[in-house]
Order: sequence, then C-alpha cells, then structure tokens
Amino acid sequence: MSLYRCLASLFLMFCVMSSLVFGAVQSEKRAVSEEQALELGEEFGIVVGAVDQEIQEFLGLTRAEGVVVFEVIGGTPADLAGIKSRAIIKEVDSMEIKTLADLGRALKAAMPTQNFTVATYEPADSNDQGVSGGINFHFVRILKD
Repeated sequence: MSLYRCLASLFLMFCVMSSLVFGAVQSEKRAVSEEQALELGEEFGIVVGAVDQEIQEFLGLTRAEGVVVFEVIGGTPADLAGIKSRAIIKEVDSMEIKTLADLGRALKAAMPTQNFTVATYEPADSNDQGVSGGINFHFVRILKD
C-alpha cells in the first residue's frame, strides 16, 4: 500500500511538473517582443507604433491605447487590403489589439493562415464635419510567388 502511494505521488508530481514545463514553453512561443511586432508589421506591409498621448491628441482619440499605422508599404498584403495610414488597428482575426505585443502575437498567428481579417478604426478627417471615424474590416489574402 505504501509503495502504491509512493508511485501515485511520483506520477502526480510528474504530471504537475510536465504541465508547468509545457505551459512555460507555450507561453514562450506566444511571447512577442515589440521589435518582433514591428518586424511582423513590416512583413505584412505596415509601419506601426504604439498610440501615445501625442498621437492620441493628434488623432482625437479618447484613450492613448492601441497601434497606429504610420505608413502602408505599396504592393503588400496590407496595401492590397486597403489599410490606410493614420488608422488604428483594433483587431486581427478577432484578437483585440491594444499594444504592439498584441499586434505581434496576432500577426504571428494569422499570417501563416494566408487569409485573415484586420479591423481598423479610422479617425474622421477634420475636413468632413459631422462625420466620425468608424471600424473598417479588411480581408487580407497573402500573395505567393
């Protein structure tokens, strides 16, 4: 009976340790640095940055949160999808984007699938009185050689 308990305890410890190691490995796979996020953004075809207070005020946003598109690179999936400069990326394949790391994780997961959606908020143009910005969904298909 005590040998059985000892083996059961060892098995339980093994399961717990395996679970912790697996969780750490999965967490490491999901982790994306801001630098990697910027590289993935350029691979997709956008030059982006975090929304800071200055950008928030310039674009008339309610919060300094999110990722803003500074430039769209011609002939890339982002360009072909119609994503515009000054847009705020809100979602990639239904994954909410609040930080550069969020964008990196989402692009890392979505780009290999070849087909995904990007939702952007495009602030109203100051020349269009009474027209507010809105959420736009862009279907993206990765072109292959």
